[in-house]
Formats: sequence, structure tokens, C-alpha cells
Amino acid sequence: MDVVLRATAMFFILFLLVRLLGKRELGQMTPFEVVVLVVMGDLIQQGITHNDFSLTGATLAIVTFAFWGLVLGWLVYLFPRLKGALEGEPRVIVRHGELLEANLRRDRMTRGEVESEMRLAGIARMADVDWAILEPSGKISFIKRDGGGESRQRNETSPT
Repeated sequence: MDVVLRATAMFFILFLLVRLLGKRELGQMTPFEVVVLVVMGDLIQQGITHNDFSLTGATLAIVTFAFWGLVLGWLVYLFPRLKGALEGEPRVIVRHGELLEANLRRDRMTRGEVESEMRLAGIARMADVDWAILEPSGKISFIKRDGGGESRQRNETSPT
């Protein structure tokens, strides 16, 4: 039972940590950050199981993480108002060709990163973007302007 309680505590600590990292951080990890994440995984395992290398301890920790992931998924499904807090909300980063600097700062994104994603979506100029939305998954959805300024096409790209 001790493993389950420690796994539960670590699940929520990791959940909060991932939410604090922001949307784009997970999609744009450097090789060093991947190594840090792997090392964190090992440290977490040791913290949960107190170096319990038994199959039972590992199984309990994994099942506990899966259980809480499932519970949070069901909570979002049953109570849609929780979605913003648990999964995040989409954020508009470009409106009618204008970059919204305050929204970029909230997610620690630069103009260059948005422009790079625009190029990957086949968009050459900021003025060609009617809307750009940073999705909770970290992807950016672009809605291009047509000749009259109306929305016409939607492209999605994932930050690299």
C-alpha cells in the first residue's frame, strides 16, 4: 500500500510539473532535456519504490499511474468544465495577421518559432494568417486569409 500512496503523490507532482512546463516545451525538447527526463524517471522510480526492484512494486507503481491517468480522463469527460484546468485551453497567438505578444510570452514562444511553423505550413508572411492558435497538445493551427480577408484554409503543424 505504501507504493500506491507514493506513486499517487508522484503522479500529481509530475502532473503539476508538466502543466507548469507549458505547451510547447514538451514538443521542443533538446537532447539534454530528454536525458534529464530519463534521469528524472529513474529518480521517480526510486522515490516510489524505495529501491524495491520487485515485480510487485513496479507493477503497483505503473498501475497507480495508469489509474490516475484514467480517473483524470473520466473527470474531463464527465465534467467538461475541468478540461481547461486538466488539459489546458487553446490560445490565440495571431489574430488577423497581428502577433499577440502577451499570449506568446505566456507560453514562452518567440516570433521566430511561430514564423518557422508558418513556413512548415506553407505560409510565407504573417499578413497571410487570419488566425494562429496554439492547441493544448502544443500544435499550432493556422487559418489562412483569402483575398478578401476571410478565413479559408486550416493547416496544423507540430513544433519541432
